[in-house]
Amino acid sequence: MRPYSPDSPWDFDPSITYLTHGTYGACPRPVLQAQQALVAELEADPIRFLTREFEGRLDAAREVVAVFLNADPAGLVVVPNATTGVATIVESLRLRPGDELLTNDHEYNATLNALTTVAERAKARVVRVSIPFPIRHEEQVVEAILAAVSPRTRLAMISHVTSPSGLVFPIETIVRELDRLGVDTLVDAAHAPGMVPVDLRALGAAYWTGNGHKWMCGPKGAGVLHVREDRGGGILPLVTSHGRNDPRSDRPALWKEFDWQGTGNPTAFLALPEALRVIGDLQPGGWPAHMAANRELVLAGRNLLVERLGFEPIAADSMVGSMASLSLPITTDEATTEALTSSLATEERIEVPVGPFPVRAARDAGAAPSHALLRISAQRYNELADYERLADALARRGIGRA
Repeated sequence: MRPYSPDSPWDFDPSITYLTHGTYGACPRPVLQAQQALVAELEADPIRFLTREFEGRLDAAREVVAVFLNADPAGLVVVPNATTGVATIVESLRLRPGDELLTNDHEYNATLNALTTVAERAKARVVRVSIPFPIRHEEQVVEAILAAVSPRTRLAMISHVTSPSGLVFPIETIVRELDRLGVDTLVDAAHAPGMVPVDLRALGAAYWTGNGHKWMCGPKGAGVLHVREDRGGGILPLVTSHGRNDPRSDRPALWKEFDWQGTGNPTAFLALPEALRVIGDLQPGGWPAHMAANRELVLAGRNLLVERLGFEPIAADSMVGSMASLSLPITTDEATTEALTSSLATEERIEVPVGPFPVRAARDAGAAPSHALLRISAQRYNELADYERLADALARRGIGRA
């Protein structure tokens, strides 16, 4: 049985070893309690909460999140998740036939699908570059992306932290060099906030979207989209609502378009400041110390698996945040990787993802994946013994060196 600390703010089933925080995150108890209190207020008087008080509450929460991200609050709006943020941007582009959307083979299946859908409709083209694998140095990522830029490149969609491979890309260099070439970047930062330091003012990306429910440990449904001031005029939400003809001049146009898209439950985002407080108070040193501790633990877990089972790291330590992936010596098809993930969960009570790489949308039609990647995460509820359990479970299945 997993010995979670009695003072842990997370309420996990004690029978499981949870090594996949990067998948859906995990929201601490005090944050859920704060959200539940907000829901109770909402339902006690919906008119007061949603009609009279919502904007003020939203603005206050947005300011706290903007400070955490060092972002311009006027460019920050709420979306349910980063996938929606990506779809919002690409659906707002006015593409012409022959335009190119640049991306790479470490990206997320859903966001690659979004690019393809928009490109097919506009008779544009998705240019997907292959990053060398394993990655020997960060410059290989930058070089591969920049080499694919052409006069037709309209937008580059690049992850700060990749989902399938769990790598931290040199996003500051990528954004700067693409901007130098006249190409806007949409940063898919689904995993970045709360895992690695984020400074949106310094980054200067045209578009950036991230999740609050992953490494910020907020409730599900608390995503953010940031649009640079000079790009705000062309960006519209996926749902058009009352803000389109709101005559007020004291609110940014982006807020008016995005802040109200019909009746919903806004409490996930409103509880995000409490998540920032709870996690920031877990240990001396606040968020910087928290992120550093997670990184130290996941590197220790990865090194344990390398030493015990003979796996090879897929990238240098400098590209690791709070997740780390290892290539397994197994068949790379989806049936095999899904079966291993299920077996570890049901037989060993270890929740950890194993998946084919690249993902389906990052491969040519009919092409097989080249690797089977196991991706571990580290969060404050984990300990080194968790990765020992995983190593034992893999060894029992004959995966890696005995």
